Amino acid sequence: MSRLVYAFYQGLLALSCLSMLAAFGSVALGVVARQARWDIPGLDAYAGYAIVCGLFLALPATLASGDHIRVTLVLDRLTPSVRAPMEWFCLVMGLVVAGVMAWFSIRLAWLSWVTHDVSPAADVTPLWIPQMGVVLGSIGFAVAFAHALVVRWHGGDLMAKTGGEAARAE
Repeated sequence: MSRLVYAFYQGLLALSCLSMLAAFGSVALGVVARQARWDIPGLDAYAGYAIVCGLFLALPATLASGDHIRVTLVLDRLTPSVRAPMEWFCLVMGLVVAGVMAWFSIRLAWLSWVTHDVSPAADVTPLWIPQMGVVLGSIGFAVAFAHALVVRWHGGDLMAKTGGEAARAE
């Protein structure tokens, strides 16, 4: 099961990379268009959509690999008897928040689709299209927290990855 979940995270991460490349392409095209005095409406909106999709689609993979700014700054300073319950608390609260975020992003995209909501920018894009990246990323993030809870339940050490990595300090 873990292989399938990690493949899901990697797929979302690949989509995130494509989104960031799309954002770069949109911004670069905007710069070239401005220099050539072309008017391409909606490029700013497309760059924004791509950046948001890239961010949300990367959430699950970064949580699974331990690259999120986490609460380990506090957890590292706790005694082992207090640390274990706090790790459980953080994982459960993360799952709750990610689940609520996924639920409301699904509702938002569905509502945008039902009401035919479009972007107020010059691109007039149906908003459910860029919101799908947020939906997929939010669902993946909730799955990543659920997976982290299962790993922790089976004795894994997902939240306890520290090792004093000064290079990764944010």
